[in-house]
Amino acid sequence: MQYFTEMPRTVCDDSCVRVDHSSYAARPAAIGSKVLVRLFERRIEIRDLRSHALLRTHARADRPGSVVLPAAERVFNPSRETRYILDQAKVIGPHAAQLCERLFALEGRVGQRKLWGIVNLAKRYPNHLLDAACAAAIEQGVYSYRHVKALTERRVAEALATLYADSPASSPSALTQAPTLIRDTDEYGDLFTQIASAAATTPSLEGSQP
Repeated sequence: MQYFTEMPRTVCDDSCVRVDHSSYAARPAAIGSKVLVRLFERRIEIRDLRSHALLRTHARADRPGSVVLPAAERVFNPSRETRYILDQAKVIGPHAAQLCERLFALEGRVGQRKLWGIVNLAKRYPNHLLDAACAAAIEQGVYSYRHVKALTERRVAEALATLYADSPASSPSALTQAPTLIRDTDEYGDLFTQIASAAATTPSLEGSQP
């Protein structure tokens, strides 16, 4: 007897279901519909949610982030989600927009996870550095989220190094862990003790007449 776990899943915009951070083709299930996923040790089954009829069977992916989707089943027409992501890329800069457009043209909707990763880098890094990283990725012919992230982080590190070199007084070595404005903790303890003692000896006004 084979043991399995099962869970409901929604068919995503790219016609796949997500299981353990990987994507698996779910057709003939329609985009947006609910399916039942049975997870075995070495395979997954995608079944109709109500009848439990078997729709697809796949070998389990060895690596998170894998895409188990035949090329003939990839969806390349832009959806509302696609257009939204590409609009976000245009805000970052022209090279980010160009990179995302090329990545979508290569992978279709299943590549939207990578597009989300790229545009969400703008939440952590300046747009001009992210756009420069996208320009470098295009020049190198490597259209991937991880590559863009690595290039962006490198540019951020270089910008910080330049900033510290131009302003020696603001370098980390000039910072101190014990500024003169911060008093010893014993002084704060004495202060709290004095306040507590004063409060205990102050006569209560409760019940007094005006």
